[in-house]
Amino acid sequence: MLDVLANRTYRHLFLAQIIALVGTGLATVALGLLAYDIAGPNAGSVLGTALAIKMVAYVGVAPVVGAFANRLPRRAFLVTMDLIRAAVAVSLPFVSEIWQIYILIFVLQSASAAFTPTFQATIPDVLPDEKDYTRALSLSRLAYDMESLVSPMLAAALLTVISFHGLFAGTVVGFLFSAALVVSVRLPQSHAVERSGSVYAKTFRGISIYLRTPRLRGLLALNLAAAAASSMVIVNTVVYVQGKLHRPSTDVPFALAAFGFGSMLVALLLPRLLEKRPDRSAMMAGASIMAIGLLAGMAVASSGGIFEWPAFLLTWFGIGLGYSMTLTPSGRPLKRSAAPADRPAVFAAQFSLSHACWLITYPLAGQLGARIGMASTFGVLAAVTLIGLVIAWRAWPASDLDELAHEHPDEPSLNEHLTEGHRIGERSHRHAFIIDDYHPKWPEDH
Repeated sequence: MLDVLANRTYRHLFLAQIIALVGTGLATVALGLLAYDIAGPNAGSVLGTALAIKMVAYVGVAPVVGAFANRLPRRAFLVTMDLIRAAVAVSLPFVSEIWQIYILIFVLQSASAAFTPTFQATIPDVLPDEKDYTRALSLSRLAYDMESLVSPMLAAALLTVISFHGLFAGTVVGFLFSAALVVSVRLPQSHAVERSGSVYAKTFRGISIYLRTPRLRGLLALNLAAAAASSMVIVNTVVYVQGKLHRPSTDVPFALAAFGFGSMLVALLLPRLLEKRPDRSAMMAGASIMAIGLLAGMAVASSGGIFEWPAFLLTWFGIGLGYSMTLTPSGRPLKRSAAPADRPAVFAAQFSLSHACWLITYPLAGQLGARIGMASTFGVLAAVTLIGLVIAWRAWPASDLDELAHEHPDEPSLNEHLTEGHRIGERSHRHAFIIDDYHPKWPEDH
């Protein structure tokens, strides 16, 4: 898997991703402490609102940026977003009012919503080989999982020698190093085509392509399944460990680590698996594992007993396995489903729509956990995961071919396009099919 790091451009981008993620993790810990410092017992409410603002920024900003990302130099754009995030991190220690936190969080997350899908859409151009790109996706998943494990431990170590305000300095350094690494390489610029139409049409082009592509509609349903399962982990781990099991707060990281280790294990194994299995079957298997894990969690929460703690850890490990198997390969169907010029918009659509799923499941997991108990919450979220799996199964064709035969109307403007691919009729041919200006609709017989 590490062979892909021989590519200098990708190596620098991967290091930039890791450093920025660690900086973001430090900021998350520091933000919680800052909220408590300002709001006291109401810190939970402040952080909940900040999380909602983050999701609104992700859902609303990403499609707008995706519409115009191709018109800007990639390297300059990514560096600018890193510098904006560094500037916000510099400002956070000086806030004294809650509303100031909300404004800065919106700016910070808006910059992240602009940076992340543009960064993700750049990697297929840096690594055009499918095997290399798959390895890059697995390394990216490992980076996210390692951040969730390393950042809290690093923050705890730093807090023994500095105040929590110093953690924001670590965030600033992270974003500045990320910007420097991006500056150090030349990024391939997509051969963008200036699209006609209104600002509205350009903004929603990526979402339109996404929702008209069957495999991507299936991917959206799998995003819902993954959001339901991961929301149970993210929102209710501390409630289950301390509230239901009455274990000390120091055991919460062990539970989160069980989920992270499961995710990392699959990320290491996926490149070989995807050489033998198609994306669809691997991702469906992952969603099935998550559903089974949630149902097992319902049984564990209902039965209790002296083995509840190890069974709970095993459940979180299993959900982590399924989560990584579902989401890690998602860049592959996105890459297959868009022309290079449309790729930033389609990756932005994935970023926006997937976070819309979390915007639904985060409060659902929290409210259900507080109102109906852990066992019933496991059951409801398992049902949501199964619904996502069933929709994905129906929306994403099992025979998901790249090349499709299709017919075009008798229009002179399409004559040149008909010479592409394999001609099979006067107005029909076969080639790798994607939704674009020539193909506004998926063939009905596929």
